[in-house]
Amino acid sequence: MKKIGCIGLGIMGSRMAANLQKEGYSLVVHNRTKDKATALLNQGAAWATTPQEVGQGTDVIITMLSTPEVVRETAIAENGFLYGMKKGALWINCSTVNPSFTQEMEVLAKKHEVRYIDAPVAGTKGPAESGELLFLVGGNTQDIEEATPLFEIMGKNTLSLGEVGKGTAMKMLINQLLGQSMVAFAEALVLGEAMGLKKETLFNVLLNTPVVAPVMSAVRPKLESGNYDPNFPLQWIYKDLHLSSISAYENNVATPNLNATKEIFAQAKQHGFGEQDFTAVYEFLKFKK
Repeated sequence: MKKIGCIGLGIMGSRMAANLQKEGYSLVVHNRTKDKATALLNQGAAWATTPQEVGQGTDVIITMLSTPEVVRETAIAENGFLYGMKKGALWINCSTVNPSFTQEMEVLAKKHEVRYIDAPVAGTKGPAESGELLFLVGGNTQDIEEATPLFEIMGKNTLSLGEVGKGTAMKMLINQLLGQSMVAFAEALVLGEAMGLKKETLFNVLLNTPVVAPVMSAVRPKLESGNYDPNFPLQWIYKDLHLSSISAYENNVATPNLNATKEIFAQAKQHGFGEQDFTAVYEFLKFKK
């Protein structure tokens, strides 16, 4: 059984790694803050003090990192993992980045004779913990087939979408729609309450109409309780919307609704909601009304 390197042990990465570990895979792990690796280390994972050490000790590396800048730094800055990976090893990048960036990473990987696939996921903390993520994959067919047993442990389904960058492109669209749907629903709730409708009535009626995205039923408990412990931090959906806007610019596509939604999340982040769940945009809109 291959030794797997896992870099990035936040909300998603730590749970994905734990599922691989439960299935018997030997892990070498690294994170900017070691305390996030404690549970994995207690179960037998090996700690690497640098990303380069992860590359030296593994056949496959899975990265689940926050931004393109962090991915690049971890890969090619001093002690980057690409300097340690064996020729022919496989880098699976599950980070949510933009398509042009993931294509850039493929070029860097090839320079180091490393294979590369992009495999961002649809799903948040709960699906990551239960192994029910959806993997959106771009890359060489044989490389994807090699990685599929890992995807089957961490997720419930794998969609192969074409060459490198296509998985990332699909993830961009999913998160774009998620952000837009969340803002539209939050605005409706705020307006409905301002017009004197009870929140419970708004949920019961709106969520049973075909005009509301189904995911809003899943986030109802957070909106009702006001508990915004993050499943998907608001600062990261803002980042993803920004990356979508970069992709729109690169492809000469007008996306006025996307840009307006992005700015609403940007303002919410500026007002201190960044580390809360993305659903806290509802509280920001109530605050602003």
